[in-house]
Amino acid sequence: MALCFFVSDLHGKKERYQSLFKEIDHQKPDVVFWGGDLFPQGYYCDQEHRDDFLYHFLLPELEYRKENLKEAFPDIYIILGNDDLRVNEKALIDIEKQIKIWHYIHGKKVEYGKFSFFGYSFIPPTPFVLKDWEKYDVSRYVDPGCTHPMEGTRTVNPDYDTEFSNIQKDLEELTGNQNLSNAVFLFHSPPYNTALDRAGLDGQMIDYVPLDVHVGSIAIQRFIENRQPLLTLHGHVHEACSITGKWKEQIKQTHAFSGAYDGDKLALVEFYLDHLSNARRRLI
Repeated sequence: MALCFFVSDLHGKKERYQSLFKEIDHQKPDVVFWGGDLFPQGYYCDQEHRDDFLYHFLLPELEYRKENLKEAFPDIYIILGNDDLRVNEKALIDIEKQIKIWHYIHGKKVEYGKFSFFGYSFIPPTPFVLKDWEKYDVSRYVDPGCTHPMEGTRTVNPDYDTEFSNIQKDLEELTGNQNLSNAVFLFHSPPYNTALDRAGLDGQMIDYVPLDVHVGSIAIQRFIENRQPLLTLHGHVHEACSITGKWKEQIKQTHAFSGAYDGDKLALVEFYLDHLSNARRRLI
């Protein structure tokens, strides 16, 4: 059986990474999933700070473990999140090719034994200015207070039509008619109207319109309900677990876990792919 770790929304906090590295050293997991928002805080963090984090902290820490753990070094699968600048994507891909220390899987499918791993970073529109990882969800509608993906700021030119591309179409193209019964999806956004996407927006209004307290993706919700993958992993909404008391949910036969957390500790989700009902989440 393969022991898996899942973490998300570390936001460049070195103490959270050190907690993760300590657990990797101790438990020697087979697989580690990183669910986005990995770099120091987004758009307002300068490139020198992000480069220092990547090349003088994160990469050396992983190289040290790869050298010392040898065959016990885990397979690492990563995506970026809406608070990560897409301009950093090239560095992650280059490192993957040159050092083979992780697998960058946004928009990809990779095989792992009898399982298939898929990655997808985009989230529905938010009020935030950075739009590198935001797309329309199922239509060009955006919630009150949110900014359209065609507006805002980007760090790279999109390689898709920002007006007509959406999350629903992407997931259809990524998966086609494949059997997903043994598929694991590494998402940044949680599914809509679940315990995993509950935001702290109670009582807030825009132009007398109450804000929806659920901020996840309708496309991802429908995808899970209709296609029933084995497992979906999510982050993004830090406060959801504190509000609902739940970090996991079962949608028909699909297990869905969240690694987001609104405290200072690291939320570490541990599970075996063949025994998902025994998954646990620890704050360390």
